[in-house]
Amino acid sequence: MAAHGARNPQSVLFACGLNSVRSPMAESLLRRMFPQALYVRSAGVRKGELDPFAVAVMAELGQDISGHKPTTFEELEDWEGLNFDLIITLSPEAHHKALELTRTLAADVEYWPTQDPTTAEGNREQKMAAYREVCDQLSMRIRRRFAKTGAASG
Repeated sequence: MAAHGARNPQSVLFACGLNSVRSPMAESLLRRMFPQALYVRSAGVRKGELDPFAVAVMAELGQDISGHKPTTFEELEDWEGLNFDLIITLSPEAHHKALELTRTLAADVEYWPTQDPTTAEGNREQKMAAYREVCDQLSMRIRRRFAKTGAASG
């Protein structure tokens, strides 16, 4: 579904493979931009460990994700149900999982292919640059997609 024709959701789930880098970053970015307007969560197909580079990049923006606990789709469903208007998938694996789930859920699914920064090689600064780039891309996509949701802050 094209972003321009999509309805404005009340609740958004970001999903990727492990819920350790991209989806927690996106969750934090969207929550910061629209603190009152949306319910936002993130989940992964499998459970990972929160990535310290993701924590460091978000801290540069004044956003603390250090308390994020990676969650799977199944855990989220058990804890609170999967009552989301929109699922934004950031990896092919998560996209397939979301499409599978929406056979029984009334949620829109959007695929935002997003590079996995954990594959970056080099020294600490080169790795941080890869994470910053992913963060910047997510931030731009979020601003574009949710521009009409309400006044963005931050």
